[in-house]
Amino acid sequence: MSTADNTDFHNLFLHDTPLMDVRAPVEFSKGAFPNSHNLPLLDDRQRELIGTRYKQHGQDAAIALGLELATDDIRAQRLQQWMAFIRQHPNGYLYCFRGGLRSRTTQSWLKQQGIHYPLIPGGYKAMRNYLLEALQQNAAQQPMIVLSGMTGSGKTRVLQTLPHTLDLEHLANHKGSAFGRDVKDLQPTPINFENSLSIALLKHVHYHPETPLILEDEGKRIGRLQTPLALFDKMTTAPRLFLERSTAERVVIIREDYIDHNWPLYRQHFGTQAEAQFQDFVLNNLARIKNRLGGVRYREIHQAFSQALAHFFATSDSHKFEMPIQRLLTEYYDPMYQYQLHEKPLTFLFKGNAAEIQDWVAQNRVHTV
Repeated sequence: MSTADNTDFHNLFLHDTPLMDVRAPVEFSKGAFPNSHNLPLLDDRQRELIGTRYKQHGQDAAIALGLELATDDIRAQRLQQWMAFIRQHPNGYLYCFRGGLRSRTTQSWLKQQGIHYPLIPGGYKAMRNYLLEALQQNAAQQPMIVLSGMTGSGKTRVLQTLPHTLDLEHLANHKGSAFGRDVKDLQPTPINFENSLSIALLKHVHYHPETPLILEDEGKRIGRLQTPLALFDKMTTAPRLFLERSTAERVVIIREDYIDHNWPLYRQHFGTQAEAQFQDFVLNNLARIKNRLGGVRYREIHQAFSQALAHFFATSDSHKFEMPIQRLLTEYYDPMYQYQLHEKPLTFLFKGNAAEIQDWVAQNRVHTV
């Protein structure tokens, strides 16, 4: 077990060092790190009471209230949780918001049990600031290649077969389109998204600094999250690979990804309410682009999707979705993509199908150990 406190944030995140977060649950829920576990010293109500006492009467009064609230039962419960974590993660560290009173109190209680567990000076705030700075620096210096393609070309499928990639959609838990949310519609908080992204970038830069990082072409927003500006700006100027697919192939990919793949998840999650929930998923997401489609076209496509849903629920046959999907591609998404290309010409390194893209990457990229 390490006994020294640690400010080597680079190696802490590089090696996924276990971290014991003793902040209150409300703080943890707003932002934390992928390798952190919330075992709070104070619950949300206790934190609120002590914070109020601190503002009104100062630190000594706040400490006195903390000692009053820390009954024998509460102290025993906290120690049991902390000691179990330490047994499982003897090489970890603890932290609070700034590495101050709560961290030192936790250390003190543990020392009374004969355990010294090191802390992170500066706490959460210092580590968060480090990751924000690292994200800026690493995005600026890391060579990148963007995998582009028309909507529905299966860019994510191909990305997952390539080495040295960063999957923004996976980190954001969203497929990056109007229909991109998952069955639970759960995305990380913006802070957690940035933290995970920064750590993933940090690892690539450390282990493969000369190897271009491949990312999928994404808009500024991925669901409710926003791609950090430093990374988005780098992606907009990065050279590209273009994944070629026919319209027919793209229609099938969209049907498989958004209908065939999602429906079993909705049945599993919603049970008897699955049909109503899945219909809302399809039609409400279509409504997100209603204004861009225009009134007449929106009503026609909405009707076609409604008919396809009714047929699908009755027969489990999803092929009736292909006609409205094709209309969305050819009448909305494809013209929008072509317009964007015209507005901002890009450098394409290679264009080809999935197998040709994979071959090009294997032959043209420098791999580092």
